[in-house]
Amino acid sequence: MKKHIIIVGGGFAGINLIKSLKNDSRFRITLVDKNNYHFFPPLIYQVATSFIEASNISYPFRKLLSGYKNVHFHMGSLTKVHPESKTIETDTGTLHYDYLVIALGTESNFFGMENVQRCALPMKNIEEALYLRNYMLLNLEEAARNKDIKSAQKLQNVVIAGGGPTGVELAGMLAEMGKFIAEKEYPEIKLGLSSLYLIDALPTLLSPMSKLAQETAHKKLKELGVKILLNVSVKDYADGKVMLSDGKSIETETLIWTSGVIGREVPGIPEESVGKGRRLLVDAYNRVQGTENIFALGDISLQLTDDKFPKGHPQLAQVAIQHADNLGKNLKRIEDEKVLIPFKYNDKGSMAIISKFNAVVDLPKFSFKGFFAWLTWLFIHIIPLVSFGNKVRLAVEWFRLFITNNPSIRLILLPKRNTSKE
Repeated sequence: MKKHIIIVGGGFAGINLIKSLKNDSRFRITLVDKNNYHFFPPLIYQVATSFIEASNISYPFRKLLSGYKNVHFHMGSLTKVHPESKTIETDTGTLHYDYLVIALGTESNFFGMENVQRCALPMKNIEEALYLRNYMLLNLEEAARNKDIKSAQKLQNVVIAGGGPTGVELAGMLAEMGKFIAEKEYPEIKLGLSSLYLIDALPTLLSPMSKLAQETAHKKLKELGVKILLNVSVKDYADGKVMLSDGKSIETETLIWTSGVIGREVPGIPEESVGKGRRLLVDAYNRVQGTENIFALGDISLQLTDDKFPKGHPQLAQVAIQHADNLGKNLKRIEDEKVLIPFKYNDKGSMAIISKFNAVVDLPKFSFKGFFAWLTWLFIHIIPLVSFGNKVRLAVEWFRLFITNNPSIRLILLPKRNTSKE
């Protein structure tokens, strides 16, 4: 009998696990995801800023999996896990498994601030990125029509909460687009009145990275006109005002939230198996604690058995990819009745792009910055894209955009269903 593996979540972990088990006749695999496509989260901010199309970093699951004989796709959202009966409920049906792999990833963490959760703009998926793109373009159009200086300034002000790689990359992109595009295309707007703020509660930007990376990011963003506020956090957002922990406030209609993540909730998993940040506690083989045949991979897993990472692994794509590779080997070893291989993370470094021709790269033994780091960032971010066509299209598009400084996809697209009957 083929063992049925259900993988919930088609991100880096889920897709790479499928690749490691593809066409293995011992396994029947079902991928469950609420979307019908895989996408590349590290470049989501470029979709939000109208720099690239969503299709450049997305690919349909069914097309991706069509060449794998033992893999099927089920579109639906996980609603509950039933470990005792080895089933999961989705909003589109119930499925039985022999092995369950949870690779749901994370969602934005608003730290209990209801107003921020309701009004801020997160950027964790394609839908949120496209909404943010439309929102900012509509605000610019309204500012161009607005004759009241104070109201126009409020529409133009942008606050980014979170000084990690996403916040830094987004701030750099918006600052450069304001410089190269807004000045030419929005003559009605007095751009000198607008401000772009980057806020973080920690004393440095890019806190997990090297001192070189932190200092380079801070210096370059300041040169681009970004107002950096450190050692301060967002406490509330109401009536078009961002309230800060130091008692000050910023008037804006745009608060972009990149300040933290939390594991997605998995109903049915025992409470004692859920750790800090709502991540699932796993053993050295990525098996969820307190279960026999449920595994967790990627950002949602919290593994405390790796000597070099006693507090858990960073929530990075490389961790998810290596998790998947190791679990793929172990599932085969289970079937072959061999000893399992404990997971050990091979840290290959981290990086962030700051602006055009400028990035920072931290490798295990040294760090570097500037143009070569920028080229490295481009190369590393093209490799994981799942289709050759996507790699080529993105490379060509990047080349054109970085030469011309003028992306042409600033389209306000607000799909509406026509409910009128003829």
